[in-house]
This record gives sequence, structure tokens and C-alpha cells, in this order.
Amino acid sequence: MREVLPQLLAWWEAGETVGMGTVIATFRSAPRPPGASMLVGPDASAVGSVSGGCVEGAVYDLAQEVAASGAPRLQRYGVSDDDAFAVGLTCGGILDVYVEKVNRETFPELGEIAADIEAGLPVAVATVVDHPDPSYVGRRIVVRPADPTSPTGAPSAVVPGQKHRKAAEKGAFDPGLSLGSTRIDDAVRDDALGLLVSGHHGTLSYGPDGERRGEGMRVFVWAFAPAPRMLVFGAIDFAAAVARVGGFLGYHVTVCDARPVFATTSRFPGADEVVVEWPHRYLEAQWDAGRIDRRTVITVLTHDPKFDVPLLEVALRLPEIGYVGAMGSRRTHDDRMERLREAGLDEAELAGLSSPIGLDLGARTPEETAISIAAEIVAGRWGGTGAPLAAREGRIHG
Repeated sequence: MREVLPQLLAWWEAGETVGMGTVIATFRSAPRPPGASMLVGPDASAVGSVSGGCVEGAVYDLAQEVAASGAPRLQRYGVSDDDAFAVGLTCGGILDVYVEKVNRETFPELGEIAADIEAGLPVAVATVVDHPDPSYVGRRIVVRPADPTSPTGAPSAVVPGQKHRKAAEKGAFDPGLSLGSTRIDDAVRDDALGLLVSGHHGTLSYGPDGERRGEGMRVFVWAFAPAPRMLVFGAIDFAAAVARVGGFLGYHVTVCDARPVFATTSRFPGADEVVVEWPHRYLEAQWDAGRIDRRTVITVLTHDPKFDVPLLEVALRLPEIGYVGAMGSRRTHDDRMERLREAGLDEAELAGLSSPIGLDLGARTPEETAISIAAEIVAGRWGGTGAPLAAREGRIHG
């Protein structure tokens, strides 16, 4: 929903009615992830995509029907359907698409949710999309962490990791909304907070009254967490390219260097912020402030031991981090590893370092190197191998 939210909000504020289809689950090589949405507006225009073009026509027709009738629908499109080829889903995947009517009456909370997203505050929206009792379908609750001021909703961390996890055990939901019972609300609220911490949308399954071991009810959760962070250490020309690519991938990018003559906003227009500070001190302060989580990626580009070694001592000991990579030649890497061992890091901690940084793409320029680094980050996030798809058999998406 995030990508179509501006247009959705504009129609909502104007008092218009919109049909909205959202991917709530995918199987095999589906082209769009859960959370992707398509709108059919009051002027019959289409905004967004649920399949990259494969089933857009079928969802468009269904969204118009739902907008007129008001009755939400959960529809599966894919190779298991007799008419899969007819709707154009020839990629071999399967999509579950939930289609609902959206206006001020059906979704009165949308304005506040949009304000939270715009302000960078974490908020989750949980909607019943399937239930044995049709009257439950379409009910929703809004879930917010106990402390919405940090990326994970956690208070400032004193002991690494502990308060982050405690925050996921707390939280609040609007008592004026309910999915049908306190039991359901409690179960979904707890699970939605977990999805907020990871920053992933997802479909949850329960028994009809929220039984965790049951089935029959499915709840889709939009988890609108702030953008994940990319910390780029080293204000060099390669850092400018990495910052641009990081922004393109949706990261909030910070460039940090202890040298004020190099760490300037004019040199790094692609970064969201440029910080002048010793790298290891900055990283420690960010962790203590609760601003580092498992989605955070760190790129160390200085290849200078007086900066790199203290920084990597901190980074490789963080219990929750998405990626740590360091630039340098083979000789620089070997020297760096020896210095880190002398500093007391064990082999398990050193195994968390990607060095030399990036995938082997034969990169030469800063821009090519940035693509190499980004490719390694993406592969690590989703379990990719980095091998050419043409050399593989089987499904493209796991």
C-alpha cells in the first residue's frame, strides 16, 4: 500500500470510493511481494500493480465490482486455476489477492495511518481477509509500538538487544477497533509487533477465535516500519555511489567520517545525512539509542586500520545486524583480520564480515562497485547465490 498511498489518500480525503487489491500471499515465482497494491479510482483509472502486468485486468474488474457492492473478496490467481492462462499469469506463480472497498466510512483510520507513515513512525494495520464467518472479513485493528520514536519501537537500549525484544512484547492497539474478540486481538497484536520489528508484511493464520494452533482465519498485516538504515563509513568517491544505490533500494543512508573536510553534504547529495564523527563512536551511540536493528547494513569503505579496526570491533559484536562489509585488497583484508584477532574477536564473530566487500562482477568504477556491494546485500537478505539465473533450474523466487 505504501507505493500507492499518496493517490489513495487524495481520493479518501476527497470523499471518493476506491477499489483496492492487495497481494497478501505468494507462492512459487510470483512477480510481486505481499503488500503490493493496485487501486481502481472513482474515475476508473488504475494506480499501482499486483503482478507486474500478469493479472492486472482481472483484478481491475474485481476491484470495480467490490467498490460497487462493498463486499470484500479474497481471490487466488495462478497455475492451479483452470483460467490461469486466461488472466495472463504465465510466470508459474500463484497470488492471493484481497480486494476491498476503501473510503472514509470503510477505512476511517487511513488518515492517521498515513500521517504516521509520513512521520516515519512504525504502525501496523491488521485486516481479517478470510474467516468461516463472512461477517469477520474486513475487520481491522491498528497496532503501534509502545515507543514509536525508534525504528523498532523500542526504548533506548542499555544492554544490546534486550530492550528491543522487550518492546516487541509490549505495544498498544486502538481499543475502539476489534477483529472480533479479545483473544483474536491479543494474538494478532503480538504477531503484528513482531512483523513491525522485522519490517515485513505478512499473512497470519489462526483458528476462528484466534487459536494459535487452529486454522480457518487469515489476517493480513501491513507492517509500515521506517526505512531500513544503510551506514556508509568513509567519505570517499565510492561512498557517494554506494549512497545513491542505497537510496534507490529504499535505505535511509548515513555517510559518516571523522574528517570534516571530506564529510560534507555537497559531496554526498545521495545521502539522507552526513555525520562528522569517529566511526566506532557513532556506531556505538546509534546502538545505545536503539537505532540499529537486524535490517541495518554497514559498509566500511575507508580501508584505513585506524578507522576500520575500532569500527569493526563494534559492528561484528552487535547481536542484531543485517550486513557488515569492508572494502580493501586481499592484503588489506588479511592485515585487517589479523588486527581484529589481536583485538579479541573470535572466528564466529569474524565470520560475520563480508570482505573484500561485494560480489565478483568485475567492477572497476565506483558505480560498478556500488552495484556489486548492493548485489551482495540483496543476495544475503533473500538467500540468493549470486549465480546467473540462466545457469539455474527450477523456480526463480524461493
